[in-house]
Amino acid sequence: MTITATTEDRLLADVPSGLLVNGVWRPATGGETFTVIDPATGASLAEVADGTPADGIAALDAADDAAAGWAATPPRKRAEILRRAFDLTIEHTDDLALLMTMEMGKPLAEARGEVTYGAEFLRWFSEEAVRISGRYGLNPEGTGTTIVSHRPVGPCFLITPWNFPLAMLTRKIGPALAAGCTVVVKPAELTPLTSLYFAGLLLEAGVPAGVVNVVTTTDASGVSSAIMADPRLRKVSFTGSTAVGKILLKQAADNVLRTSMELGGNAPFVVFDDADIDKAVDGAMLAKFRNIGEACTAANRFFVQKGVADEFAAKLTARVEALGIGRGTDDGVSIGPLINEAAVSKSADLVADATSRGASVLTGGSAIDGPGTFFAPTVLSGIVPGTRLLREEIFGPVAAIATFDTEEDGVRLANDTEFGLIAYAYTTDLARGHRLMASLRAGMLGLNAGVVSNASAPFGGVKSSGLGREGGLEGIHEYLDTTYTMLPAS
Repeated sequence: MTITATTEDRLLADVPSGLLVNGVWRPATGGETFTVIDPATGASLAEVADGTPADGIAALDAADDAAAGWAATPPRKRAEILRRAFDLTIEHTDDLALLMTMEMGKPLAEARGEVTYGAEFLRWFSEEAVRISGRYGLNPEGTGTTIVSHRPVGPCFLITPWNFPLAMLTRKIGPALAAGCTVVVKPAELTPLTSLYFAGLLLEAGVPAGVVNVVTTTDASGVSSAIMADPRLRKVSFTGSTAVGKILLKQAADNVLRTSMELGGNAPFVVFDDADIDKAVDGAMLAKFRNIGEACTAANRFFVQKGVADEFAAKLTARVEALGIGRGTDDGVSIGPLINEAAVSKSADLVADATSRGASVLTGGSAIDGPGTFFAPTVLSGIVPGTRLLREEIFGPVAAIATFDTEEDGVRLANDTEFGLIAYAYTTDLARGHRLMASLRAGMLGLNAGVVSNASAPFGGVKSSGLGREGGLEGIHEYLDTTYTMLPAS
């Protein structure tokens, strides 16, 4: 598809601008709107409804009203609707990808990849909808029969982030709808257009009124607090920062809500001296610079064994210097803008802290003059203990390299964080690989792999990186309650 201003204008005209409540697009209470900005240019893309707490409750009203009917809908019918949603998503790949590039900044090729990845959750959970099973059998004492069954948890509140506007939504909506739950979605204020467009596809796929409701808002705290305090809500699923996740967990405690929390990350990328360095560099480019580094799975801390540190740094730097920078719709662009000025300032501050402690800038290291919010892809070496880059999630295109001596040192450094979402490790030693599977404290491990996400696998972390899993066989059970029935022997 050739991208022109006319193409973009036509697409933006097709995106709903209102709230989706009970199958109807409507304005926010009071008629307020907010502006969605293109981070590559600073230009306005669209105005969308700015929902209020009252709008959030109206959406929950609709989800609650639709809950019994959707839960009673045969699994096969739910599966067929999700499969149609998958087909429509693939059919509209170009439009969804362009929307993400315009409102979030990622290169168009990566945005198309996100559509493919995000759509797979719809297909995967369409298949899981008809496989929700239970247990039936004589208890050990022979005094009765044990029957274990599963039922939908009820209305769910899904809060999605700005960095993967489609995939983080389908990863939640897919299992929720497959399990028989209704939902209220609150997309990120910075990137609501993809969610609104996708919600229209769900209606086209046959999702009944009230099953999926969408509330866009600049008052995230007010809307979320109102919905979370309502006893009809039974689950919240959130992807975002650990700080916000902790607030939601405290709010969830009041009504004892089921929770899924995919929170911050501080992923180590450990390269051992027996690693294939070229493959490690390939993996580093994916783990660090995919999505402009704005990913919870992004490699933050590079720990390279001293014997191969210089080679790794030199080869990584050469690859980074070849990256094309610009608006994601332009040819040859691998690095788009960061989401906003705050993200640029954070990357600059983290680099400044590192260099003040003696780190060397091998390439990049500074913001790029606008228009747009760009930061040069950066490689730093000589990172020392105490550097903020080792403690804080970067969310930008900055690779920070430190060295280590022994395997034990590498594992200790990798685990020295409050987070535990994902770790990456490169080694050709099979025995070492098995040891790392046991010793690295993270919910996921890329062993000689720079990308691990897959709809068929459980995604999630430990420690301050969250609770619960999304995707895989495990994903649908986050939206199901387990019921045990005792049937006495006659």
